[in-house]
Amino acid sequence: MTRTIKTFIIPIVLLIILIFSFFMYNDTVLSVFTNQTLEPIRKGSNKDYIAFTCNVDWGTELIPTMLEIFEKHNIKITFFVSGRWAKNNPDMLKKIYEKGHEIGNHGYRHRMHSKLGVEGNKKEIESTHRVVKETIGIDMKYFAPPSGDFNNTTLKVALDLGYKTILWNIDTIDWRKDSTCDKIIKRVLNKPLNGSIVLMHPKEETIKALDYIIESIGKKNIKIGTVSHILNTLD
Repeated sequence: MTRTIKTFIIPIVLLIILIFSFFMYNDTVLSVFTNQTLEPIRKGSNKDYIAFTCNVDWGTELIPTMLEIFEKHNIKITFFVSGRWAKNNPDMLKKIYEKGHEIGNHGYRHRMHSKLGVEGNKKEIESTHRVVKETIGIDMKYFAPPSGDFNNTTLKVALDLGYKTILWNIDTIDWRKDSTCDKIIKRVLNKPLNGSIVLMHPKEETIKALDYIIESIGKKNIKIGTVSHILNTLD
C-alpha cells in the first residue's frame, strides 16, 4: 500500500513542479494567469509639454555642447545614462545633474533586456542605480531599456524596483549614418508634439538640429521639458 501511494504521489509532485516552473519563466502565460497587463510609457498626459530624452552609453565630447544649447534656451531634459558610462564618466554625470537635468536609468551594459531573465534584468537596473546613487546621491525613477528592447519580465522587474519604464513616440534615429540634420528635424516636427517623448543621442547631426527644433516647438506654444513634466510627476 505504501509503495502504491509513493508511486502515485511522486509523479504528481514532479508534475506540479514542472507546471510551476513553466509559469514562472513564461512571460505570456504568467501575465494571463496573474491578470496583469504591463505597458511601457510612450507619451504623457501633460499636453503643454514635450519631453526630450537623451540616451547616453558612449563618449562625453558632444555632451557639453548639448548642455550649452539647452542652457541657452532655458530647457531641462531627461538624460538616460548607462551604468558603465556613469562609472567611467562621473564628472560629466555630475555636470549634467548640476545643470538641472533629470537623470534616468539606461541599464548597465546596454544589453537586450528581453533576452535576460528576472535576475539579469534586476542586475542591470540595480547596478546602474547604485553607481548613479553613489555619484550624485539620487534615486532614479525612470528606466529606458536599451534599444527599446523589453518583455513582460523587464517591465515587472523595473516596477518592482520602483521604476516606470519609458520609451518614446518620436524617434530621431540619429544614430544611423544617413541621419542628417534635416532628416532629424523632419522626424521630430512632422509628428504630433503635445505630450510626446522624443528620443535622441549625443550625435553631431542632432546638435546641428537642436536650435531649429527648439525654436520651432516654442512657436507652437509647447514647452520642452523632462519625462516628469509630461507625466505631471515633478516633486
